[in-house]
Amino acid sequence: MDGYARPMARDGESQSRLPTKVPTGNLAARRGMRLGSVAYEQIKEQLLEGRWAAGERLSLETFKAQLGASKQPVMEALRRLDADGLVEIIPQVGCRVAAYDQQEVADFFTLFAAFEGAIAGVAAVRRTEEDLSALREMHGRIGDLTKEPSADARAHGYRVLNRAFHGLIHRMARSNLVEEMSLRMWDLSDFLINTAGVPQPLSSALDARHSDHEAIYRALIAGDGAAARSEMEQHILGTVQVIRDEMRPAAAQ
Repeated sequence: MDGYARPMARDGESQSRLPTKVPTGNLAARRGMRLGSVAYEQIKEQLLEGRWAAGERLSLETFKAQLGASKQPVMEALRRLDADGLVEIIPQVGCRVAAYDQQEVADFFTLFAAFEGAIAGVAAVRRTEEDLSALREMHGRIGDLTKEPSADARAHGYRVLNRAFHGLIHRMARSNLVEEMSLRMWDLSDFLINTAGVPQPLSSALDARHSDHEAIYRALIAGDGAAARSEMEQHILGTVQVIRDEMRPAAAQ
C-alpha cells in the first residue's frame, strides 16, 4: 500500500509497535533513496504523529544529529515540508511547526469532506469483490482496535489503519491522479488532528469512527454512490467536532 501507512501488526504482535512509513535511524542505512527524501519522510512522520505542537520551534541541529545527516538534506526536507504546509520557515529566524486557526481547520475539513465524498461515490461504482474483501479485512482490524485498553495504542493504531482503510477506497476509484491529490490532503488532516493539543487524539471517539466506517462500507457493498458519498462526507466533517469535544477535557486539566 505505497503512500499509506502499513496495516497493524497481528497474531500476537504488540499494538504499541505498529509500523510507520519510514523508521527513524541513520540515513546511511537507507540506501537507494536520496538523503533529502529520507529526511523528508522521517521528519514528516514525526509531524503527523504529533511529535511537536503547533507553533513549536524546530531545531536544525537536533535533526542533523537524529538523522545522521548534514545541513543540506535536512534543509531540503524542511523546504518540502514548508511547501506542504506542515512547517513554516522564517528567514533569519528558523523553522517552526505550522499553526492554523480554528476557522482554517474547519474550512479545510469542509473541502476535504467534499473531495473524499466524491471519491467514495466513484468507488461505489467501480469497486470489485476483491476490493470489498480487502476493505472488510481492514475494517475488521479497526474493530479489533476498539478493544485495545491503551489510549496511546488506540490513537496511533487508528491513524495507521484509518489511512489504510481510506487508501483502499481510493484504489477502488481507479484514478492515480486523484489518489495522489488525496495523499497530501490526508497528510494535512493527520497533522491538524495530531497538533491540536489533544492527548491520544480520536482514541475516545474510536467506536463512533468505526461505526462511520461501517456505514461507508455498507454503501460500497450496495454499489450506492450517493450513499457512499454522503456517509463519507459526514465522517470527515465529524472530525472537527470530535477534536473540539476532546479538547474540552484536555483544556480543563
